[in-house]
Amino acid sequence: MPLTPDQLLARLAELGIQANTHHHPPVFTVAQSKELRGILPGGHCKSLFLRDKAGGYWLAVMLEHRRVSVNALARALGAPRVSFAGADDLMALLGVIPGAVTPFGLINDTGIRVTPVLDAAMLREHSVLNYHPLDNSMTTSISPADLLRFIAETGHTPRLVELEALEEAAG
Repeated sequence: MPLTPDQLLARLAELGIQANTHHHPPVFTVAQSKELRGILPGGHCKSLFLRDKAGGYWLAVMLEHRRVSVNALARALGAPRVSFAGADDLMALLGVIPGAVTPFGLINDTGIRVTPVLDAAMLREHSVLNYHPLDNSMTTSISPADLLRFIAETGHTPRLVELEALEEAAG
């Protein structure tokens, strides 16, 4: 069974990670998120759950305004051609539904089957980052350093990529 948001938040607290969580109606798109978040500070992010043709899974986490071709991303990662993974795989590996994709889902990937890919600028440019805590009716704010520490605690090793360069290449 995947962890609940409360279990995730309790784990963050156990790790000494400061996280502030805000409740709101469920959002499924970046546009909906922009309408509802008000003045919530920090970098607002989106996550793409991808599967490559060799059966590998990737979680690309980036600033919400990034427009990156998944094929350009695959080339940069040296991965076979990628496409969006299905809802069944999303639930099985990260324990979330479409619209709630989040780096916090890595806590449910106990088999370490998903490779996280992080927008390097996201980590550099913001002191606070915002993600869903396994549920798209909440947003949790966390520091970039604590995000990296959380990911390490899950047993995953993120790949940091300059997605801005890929965005430009994607046109």
